Amino acid sequence: MSERPLYVIKVGSSTLLHPTIFAEIAAVRGRGARVLVVAGGAEGIERHYGSIGRTMPSLTLRNGDTVRYCPPEEMPHIADAYRRVTLPAVEAGLSAHGLTVLTHVAAHEGLVTGTVNKPLRVAEDGRSKVVRDHRAGTVASVDAERLGVLLDAYDVVCLSPPVRDADGGSDLNVDADVLAATLANALDADHLRLVTGTAGILTDPADPTATLRDAFPGTAGRYAGGRMKQKVRAAELGLLGTADVAVTGPHTMADPDGWTRFWAAEPSADLALLSRAVQIPSTSYDEHEVVRYLVRWCQERGIEARADEAGNLVAERGDGPRTLLLLGHADTVPFNWPVRWEPAGGSAEADASAGAVAAAGTTGPATDADADADAERDAVLHGRGSVDAKASLVAFLEVLADTPVPDGWRLRVVGAVEEEVSSSKGAFHARDHYPADAVVVGEPSGSGALTLGYYGLFKLRVTATVRSGHSAGFQALSAPDHLTDSLARIREAVLKEADEALSAIIDLSCSAGTESQSATAILNFRVPPMADLDTLRTVAAKAVDDDVTITFLRATPGYAGGRSTPLAKAFNRALNRRGISPRFLLKKGTSDMNTLATTWRGVPMVAYGPGDSALDHTAEEHIGAAEYRQGRAVLRDAVTAFFDLAAARDRAPRASQGVAR
Repeated sequence: MSERPLYVIKVGSSTLLHPTIFAEIAAVRGRGARVLVVAGGAEGIERHYGSIGRTMPSLTLRNGDTVRYCPPEEMPHIADAYRRVTLPAVEAGLSAHGLTVLTHVAAHEGLVTGTVNKPLRVAEDGRSKVVRDHRAGTVASVDAERLGVLLDAYDVVCLSPPVRDADGGSDLNVDADVLAATLANALDADHLRLVTGTAGILTDPADPTATLRDAFPGTAGRYAGGRMKQKVRAAELGLLGTADVAVTGPHTMADPDGWTRFWAAEPSADLALLSRAVQIPSTSYDEHEVVRYLVRWCQERGIEARADEAGNLVAERGDGPRTLLLLGHADTVPFNWPVRWEPAGGSAEADASAGAVAAAGTTGPATDADADADAERDAVLHGRGSVDAKASLVAFLEVLADTPVPDGWRLRVVGAVEEEVSSSKGAFHARDHYPADAVVVGEPSGSGALTLGYYGLFKLRVTATVRSGHSAGFQALSAPDHLTDSLARIREAVLKEADEALSAIIDLSCSAGTESQSATAILNFRVPPMADLDTLRTVAAKAVDDDVTITFLRATPGYAGGRSTPLAKAFNRALNRRGISPRFLLKKGTSDMNTLATTWRGVPMVAYGPGDSALDHTAEEHIGAAEYRQGRAVLRDAVTAFFDLAAARDRAPRASQGVAR
């Protein structure tokens, strides 16, 4: 499975007349995404039928809707309309932007198959009639493996109806919006966009600006008529998959004012931002959509927010010369699954949630309403990023929105990009552009614990090369053998200097040519904060022979702060206020704290965030509502306490000066 994000973009045939959409698709591809376009054909079918002098037959359903009538004899003409009008328009529009494009009807070699719908009951001359030869169908299967290969081979793949009949009959006409949603689900797409001629779904058809901003299962249908009903159906189908879903327009994906976003059901309003941020996939290098959404969320609340040159989310309040930086990250590790809220599953989890609620100060006699509230409080959000680290970032933003910022201070939130990959692009940009007087890094510590530091990262690529020869030769030494020996010697040398370091081989590969063969490994060390990285470089290089090449990929120092800094004291006060006896952690992983520590000196830093870090990067990643709420509350109290402590320190010198005078 490719780790590059996948956009599935359904474009109506009238939108193909607007060249802007091709530039927008090219921009998506330019961000490194794979792109599958699904082209609708109403306009193209009308043009093709006009060119051949044929009338497109129609049927009137009992509810009054008019639909195309597609008996077997019409299907070749409908397919020709896509092949001769719609798909060439897509290819021409995208090729003009320098993109390689593959276009096919979905029936091509069985890329998509379907089954025939039940007979239609229609109205004719005021009487009910059953039509049995209608070649309308429903998608039954998608050849996801072949489509994956095509998506990797071309900049853009474009499919359109019809699909192949799984039972061997003539091809089947299917709704293009529903086809797009089905493809998105089958391919585990990251983003599904249904582009239409209106500004999303309109609550008032007479008002082109009356966009329904947010829709949930079952809430948008009342606003949809005609063709828009299928878009709603497709969007709700898309919610069953991994993609974030939006109906956009008019004829554009770029203007968020014209978006109707579809979301899974949320337990309560105060969990909405967490729920939605997790529903927008944002694996490393694909943070654009979640950053754009969070920037807009901030701006709607009067918070100054933007995406910076690195792609980071930057949001802030206050304009003082001193800054408290809340540094989270917007990206996740790969592989998403459908996001869902569920009741707390096991007794241990329920007990943990109940304990968190009790610590937050819930009191009063039990009632039926309390039982309902308890069920909602115990809700658990399952989804990639729910722990690492969107819960932390969202909590940062919600605290930014409602915490008073005193004069002389700036409260800044940065949602960094590429934290989960070696580049740490966003954190390096923050290090060099957003100086701060204190930093809270957004990583899961658990709502009752504070992380004071992290191990450093020492990462090497080691390549051993030997002359090619038969493995049965006298004293033959293979490249993997030579590499294995070299890795053992490097490990021994490094551990002599940093005996608390942890090491792991995280990648292996081999290659062979006529003259030589080589084996390469990525050797990863987690090193304690006091380790001397320059010394580790030296001893690693000396541990191997000349025919072994070492490339130092990363040498990031560890960081360890104390419990007596103003920031640690503020969190200690906040945790105690909630009746929590704090735990203090030194983690053996790394975070953006390490990146800042490469050049920042004397800046107090801690890491804090709700969620169980043991769930990071696992397929069981989830967070309880009570745990999230408690973490958010502690963070809010800690930020307030930090500002209060700073004000007290500012007043102390002035008071003593007054006494001296």
